[in-house]
Amino acid sequence: MDRSTLIGLVLIFGIIAGSFYLMKPSEQELKQEQQLQDSLKRVKEGLAPVADSLKANVPNQVDSAALMSKPFGAARLGQEQVITLENEKIIAKVSSKGGQVKSVQLKNETNFDGQPLMILNENYNKFGFVFKANGENVNTSELNFAAQGSNVSVTGESAESVSFRLNYSDTQYLEYTYSIKGDDYTLGLDVKAVGIQNLMDVKTRSIALNWESTLLQKELNGKSEREKSTVFFKETAGGVDHLSESSDDSEKIAEKVSWIAFKQHFFSAVLSSNQPLNNAELAVSSDSDPHIVKHYKATADLEFSAQKDNQYSFNYFFGPNKYKVLKAQGDDFQQIINMGWGPMGWINKFITVPIFDFLDGFALSYGIIILILTIVLKGVLFPLTYKSYKSMAKMRVLKPQLDEIKEKVGEDNPMLLQQEQMKLYKQAGVNPLGGCLPLVLQMPFTLAFFFFFPNLFELRGESFLWIHDLSTYDAPISFAPLPLIGINHISLMCVLMTLTTLLTTWYNNATSGAANNQMKYLGYIMPLIFFFVLNNFPAGLNYYYFLAAVFTFLTQVIIRQFVDDEKILAKIESNKKNPKVQKKSSFQQKMEDMMRQQQAAQQKKK
Repeated sequence: MDRSTLIGLVLIFGIIAGSFYLMKPSEQELKQEQQLQDSLKRVKEGLAPVADSLKANVPNQVDSAALMSKPFGAARLGQEQVITLENEKIIAKVSSKGGQVKSVQLKNETNFDGQPLMILNENYNKFGFVFKANGENVNTSELNFAAQGSNVSVTGESAESVSFRLNYSDTQYLEYTYSIKGDDYTLGLDVKAVGIQNLMDVKTRSIALNWESTLLQKELNGKSEREKSTVFFKETAGGVDHLSESSDDSEKIAEKVSWIAFKQHFFSAVLSSNQPLNNAELAVSSDSDPHIVKHYKATADLEFSAQKDNQYSFNYFFGPNKYKVLKAQGDDFQQIINMGWGPMGWINKFITVPIFDFLDGFALSYGIIILILTIVLKGVLFPLTYKSYKSMAKMRVLKPQLDEIKEKVGEDNPMLLQQEQMKLYKQAGVNPLGGCLPLVLQMPFTLAFFFFFPNLFELRGESFLWIHDLSTYDAPISFAPLPLIGINHISLMCVLMTLTTLLTTWYNNATSGAANNQMKYLGYIMPLIFFFVLNNFPAGLNYYYFLAAVFTFLTQVIIRQFVDDEKILAKIESNKKNPKVQKKSSFQQKMEDMMRQQQAAQQKKK
């Protein structure tokens, strides 16, 4: 680098440095810019009180004047006031901002971490009415109501109410009246829209309801909680339906709706209306935040009269998804709980729930109740189990003769092999499906409990043996999530269930002569697969499956002592000598007809 280049670079850096110094803003300019940024930040976050802005500077005074010129202008200013309504079940806080329910705590219940259980959390709930007044859009959730009353606390049969009024004038206003009873999960809401119709344009006289909420995690197994949470609703001319539980979903309901429920796994917030809700649009969506279960939104049009004042009556339910509690509310609230489809639902509603409620009346441990329930079920199904085992015993003693037929005919002629086997079944008076049909009849009961226990509120927070909460998985062994598999714990009850099922499989193979049957390995693989499936499921469900596997094993051991293979074989041989005394089963008849059709088809080809 020569001398001229060096001098040039020095001069350039000097000019740049001098420019920074000469163009540096003054202290006053920096202060003004900071005030501007702070003001913008407060407005963006919704934290800049309008009252403070009025006192600050002229531009804010202009904004306030603009607000006052809008419909319900005075209600756009003011301070929030919160009134508490408490009874034996809930603590509801109602805010003058929007006249809406701010939060609801369910008494005598806690989250999995011991914190108070909030069905609705502060700053995560919005409720209001949307309409046009004097050409301006009005959303009542953004306006300040005047509270008329103070905190109330009721017990027993007593009831109290508190009102909030949104004034446009003395003869034009909205008034909310919240009422609460002593021993109840409900909060009444009566709405009077007095003179509001006169503020609306003739072509746009309508009012819509808007309810939004974000529900936070309450259960240990957040993944399972999300999978059982969504929006439920009931159509006035139809039944109860819901949006997807497994993915984000939205739907516009063509029929009128009588109630809308923001349902979590074990708790729900339900809004019912005495007047039908029209054009309801519902949506539910998930969030990347693991502490958020889901976001819920519901909008609907209300019936509105342009000639007279309008009144609406609503009712909030804030409570547990407990079958008998929801059923007592009426209007099919209990259908929020998934009892299973088809036969599984019928079994749970008409058999399992009544038996469970009866046993629950004796104030027993829920672990003992599940034990008794399992014994009762196994006792009722014992005749089917015995018949199934006896049919399998017949097939077992016939196996040597079936093997002889297979060796004699060979596998090259499957039709002839089937004919000879069916001939043997007919002579012996054996139905080859006799061992399967009783098991198929038992399957709906087994599947019914797959829906019953994971949705059983009574198990929530209940301990048994080493299990702290029967409504979620027991995790005595926890670790970092395993690659690919993703599990981070081992459920001991699930391990016991798996081992007992494997023991039962081994015993069946040992006593059925299936030692050389390759299908026997499937009986060992399936329990291992179910272990990874059920490891995250409630301990109460795995406890039931464990008990069911134990009683199945014991039942088979006991029946085995009373089933004599030699006597069964002797009776089969007697049947073969006297075929007339044997009735042809429908299965055998169908098999024979099918084989005749196959033979006829082959002869035609020849």
